[in-house]
Amino acid sequence: MHKQYICVNGEMLSSNQPSLYHTNRAFCYGDALFETIHGNGTKLHFFDSHYKRLMKGMEVLGMNRYNFISKEGLEATLVKLLKKNKLYKGVRIRLSVFRNQGGLYAPADNSVSYLAEAMPLPADNFLLNEKGLKTGIFKELKKQADILSNLKTANSLLYIRAGMFARASGLDESIILNNRGNLAETTSSNIFLVKKGALSTPSLDEGCVAGVMRDQIISIALHEGIECVETEVTRDDLIQAEECFLTNAVSGIRWVVAFEQRRYYSKTAKFLTGLLNAIVS
Repeated sequence: MHKQYICVNGEMLSSNQPSLYHTNRAFCYGDALFETIHGNGTKLHFFDSHYKRLMKGMEVLGMNRYNFISKEGLEATLVKLLKKNKLYKGVRIRLSVFRNQGGLYAPADNSVSYLAEAMPLPADNFLLNEKGLKTGIFKELKKQADILSNLKTANSLLYIRAGMFARASGLDESIILNNRGNLAETTSSNIFLVKKGALSTPSLDEGCVAGVMRDQIISIALHEGIECVETEVTRDDLIQAEECFLTNAVSGIRWVVAFEQRRYYSKTAKFLTGLLNAIVS
């Protein structure tokens, strides 16, 4: 296997060499955002949406956006990283942006740095899972719906606990509730329900992450004349749904077969996956 590289502020470094100090604010305080980006060859899928979400997150957290690398510059740098690692097929990129070291809870300044890493995926495009996922509701902790809840931050303790619950319970994904007791999202994805041909998904006001793939699926559905409502979604809605599927930027769409004793179909998930792959091809 050839040598692997990561990218720190545009510099290509061996993945085996130290790249961060112990005073890094992402490590000390979770003071960071991240994006997970799907690529194929040197094409980064939905990069404009990823960059836009990153800029929004930096604005909310008070990070300095104005001296950050441009969208065009960052995209070119990430493509350079893929070429450096000889990754020319399906790939997952994780881009982390963190406030520079200095200060305690209150930062010394708001300048940022970034780190990118890339890993190969088993397929070039999005593959719908053959075996449906089993889900259950994680009840130990609730997600607060507030100004931070739509962001992808380095503070992942809620998702870690939800993932541990899923593993201990023999589930593939945990469903996370918000502080009002409604469905917000799952351990790693946004959630969609299908009933009588219409889609519903928790609105951003319900505390879910503002998923890039979530936006794409809503856009595709509306373009195809499929009703899609962003709203409150309850456990009763989940029970009454005919289909349930999950979305994220790397996996695309994954269909759910079971919630407790309820069983679901995958017709809509298959249809939308075909349309999604047509867009990225």
